[in-house]
Amino acid sequence: MTNPGFKDFFSAKAAEYATFRPTYPDALFEFIASLPAARGTVWDCATGNGQAAIPLAKHFDRVIATDASAEQLRQATPHPRVSYDVALADASGLADSSVDLVTVAQALHWLPLDRFVAEVRRVVAPGGALAVWCYTMPKLGGVIDEIVDDYYSGTCGPYWAPDRRLVDQGYATLAMPFDDVVSPSLHIEARLTLDAFAGYLRTWSATQKLAAAIGRDPVIEVEEALRPHWGHATDTWLARWPLHLRAGRVTQLG
Repeated sequence: MTNPGFKDFFSAKAAEYATFRPTYPDALFEFIASLPAARGTVWDCATGNGQAAIPLAKHFDRVIATDASAEQLRQATPHPRVSYDVALADASGLADSSVDLVTVAQALHWLPLDRFVAEVRRVVAPGGALAVWCYTMPKLGGVIDEIVDDYYSGTCGPYWAPDRRLVDQGYATLAMPFDDVVSPSLHIEARLTLDAFAGYLRTWSATQKLAAAIGRDPVIEVEEALRPHWGHATDTWLARWPLHLRAGRVTQLG
């Protein structure tokens, strides 16, 4: 697919993304499934490896999961109610008024927002909804957080794309085509070994840019800084990522 506007930061690390990125809580999908008037078809836009698509299939008859990266889709888990297709956020190929819910998980900041919103309005059926969410920096506690925050803001700071600030703001500043509903307070939790946490850090787009710039893996130094505070190699720490959800029924123009 020819797509000069696609910001592809993740194809090269698609397998690692599927392995090390955290998964979402069931409560998130139970809530967003309550929003549309019907539970027929969902379009999960920028699905990546299908982390949101699979749990959405528990609540809807059909999930159409699209991503601009074919490599990401090759890492996706098959499911009988989920179809995976290569497509752009502003050119989904879906029929007019054909979906009851559109979702975007941890990817809205990479999309051409105005064109995506126009596509949402085109494909959403009356009574349909849009839900977008992101998660911000994980918290583990104490000196672990200090080391990771320094890596995030200091070492990686110059390598984050400007769009990343939208995540740090929890998407709060973005104009969306709905009246926001009050969303529950949600977070992701996972117990991680140091190796697993380092694997997660390596999936960051800024880590990949930094590694290319300096010609080595910068996470090795972070691991060494964390090791004395982490404990044994098999020890796990509880990581908690705050989730920021914005959602509502789509308002049509005119």
